[in-house]
Amino acid sequence: MTRRLFLAFLPAALVAGCGFQLRRHDGIPFATLYLDAPAGGAVAQRLRSSLVANRRTRLVASAEEADAVLHLGQESRSKTILSLSGAGRVTEYRLRLALRYSVSGRGGTALAAEETIELTRDLTYDDAQILAKAAEENLLYRDMDETAALRIVRRLQALKPGNGS
Repeated sequence: MTRRLFLAFLPAALVAGCGFQLRRHDGIPFATLYLDAPAGGAVAQRLRSSLVANRRTRLVASAEEADAVLHLGQESRSKTILSLSGAGRVTEYRLRLALRYSVSGRGGTALAAEETIELTRDLTYDDAQILAKAAEENLLYRDMDETAALRIVRRLQALKPGNGS
């Protein structure tokens, strides 16, 4: 019994001993941040919740009281046909999310030039599974929203205040 217990805890001890830590959003170098985003954007909502969970950076209500301003452009979503069957029915779609963003400091100085995030996911399609495929499409869009928000957070972590990197 003690041998089984030892073998069960061995992997956990090895992982803890090597300094492994889950990815966190602690390294954003701004005490305050203003999120300038169009209303109703899914990526903006994900960013907001991620930044609120980060206790080191506080979201503020206006750009004047912020150390940095994160400007998000309008999210663009599209769904295009990727392939057709021999009978002319859709068998695959390509989902796309595109979003532009930039970061500026106090006084409007550019801390990060405008960048574009483009994400795509391929979705197989079957007329016999319409509800399941609609749910899968929503899941893929949510995954792209989360990926875009994480990329922006990582970009914020890499910035140095007062430096246009």
